[in-house]
Amino acid sequence: MSRVPKGESLDRLVAAGLVVTGQLQVWLGTSIPGPKAVIAPLTLVITSAVAYRRRYPLAVGLTVLSGFAAMLIVAGSVTAVAIGISWICAVYGLAVWTDTRGFLIGCIWLAVTSCLGQLQPNGSVSNAFTFTVVPGLAMLIARRAVRDRELRAEALAARAELLERERELHAREAVAEERAAIARELHDLVAHHVSVMVVQAGAERHALGDEHPVTREALGSIEQAGRQALAEARRLLGMLRRDGDAEGLEPQPGVEQVDLLVEQLDRAGLPVTYEVEGDRAPLPAGVDLCAYRVIQEGLTNVLKHAGPAHAHVLVRYGPGALDVEVRDDGRGGPRANGDGTGHGLIGMRERVSLYGGELQTGPGEHGGFEIRARIPLA
Repeated sequence: MSRVPKGESLDRLVAAGLVVTGQLQVWLGTSIPGPKAVIAPLTLVITSAVAYRRRYPLAVGLTVLSGFAAMLIVAGSVTAVAIGISWICAVYGLAVWTDTRGFLIGCIWLAVTSCLGQLQPNGSVSNAFTFTVVPGLAMLIARRAVRDRELRAEALAARAELLERERELHAREAVAEERAAIARELHDLVAHHVSVMVVQAGAERHALGDEHPVTREALGSIEQAGRQALAEARRLLGMLRRDGDAEGLEPQPGVEQVDLLVEQLDRAGLPVTYEVEGDRAPLPAGVDLCAYRVIQEGLTNVLKHAGPAHAHVLVRYGPGALDVEVRDDGRGGPRANGDGTGHGLIGMRERVSLYGGELQTGPGEHGGFEIRARIPLA
């Protein structure tokens, strides 16, 4: 069905068929009497105009109605199928695809051309009345039924596009906010390690005495560079910090604090089982914080959205990666969002991708919802 011509493409094909049929009827048939030198150009104009009825509905309608009236005056009567179909297409365009002003102009011109078309010898007032009232009523019905539906469809399409843009904007804002939060947290980790480097370099420089001037100078340079790095990091943090944010003097959490998190959620009414596989090993500070935040956000989602449920947390220490899983047996679906655009999922994805990891979220095999993160340790 997607290959079937639609819209203007369909109108062009219909117009081409009407042009060919109309000329055949003019030159080979008897459905349009009168001088062919006049009838043939009028037929060409009337039938070819159908190709533009969607883009210029008022102009096409006025042209076809005028041409049909002229043809009636010249020929006396017109029974050609191509002309009739072209007339119907033009009138339909006037009814459906014009604004109120264009529609009123079209109705007035329909009445005028209907009267002009009856100026030929066989014309009558009753025919003029019939060709005005009947098409006019049909135009009103079509406009009410079809145009109103199309306007509603266009309004819904515009609203859907607006909502899609708003969703993308909110997603971008969520990513920006989450990245700023990650940067603030990583600042604490980096500042801690740089501070340790500065303190150790200063202590070693004082312990060496004067007998190693080259080494003392190198340690002094390390200490000075470290202090400058800390100062620049504080300025950067000031730009990232939002108004009203606390200074956050507490240390950043890690996997070792998951037990406390599980206890807190258990007291809040969410039963959680916590399992650790593999040999525990010291983790890089950033990876440690990332794993904790994934578990924290996953359990928070369970508490908020899963309803009565039980959660399970698994941390697996592997030779080259840390695997984190959070799953539940609740109702699951509402927070999945279908495309992973919930703010919590965005935050987890940003954190995991920062360390080159992978995050998978979705319904579990036995119901509920699962979050699986794999964070490289190298």
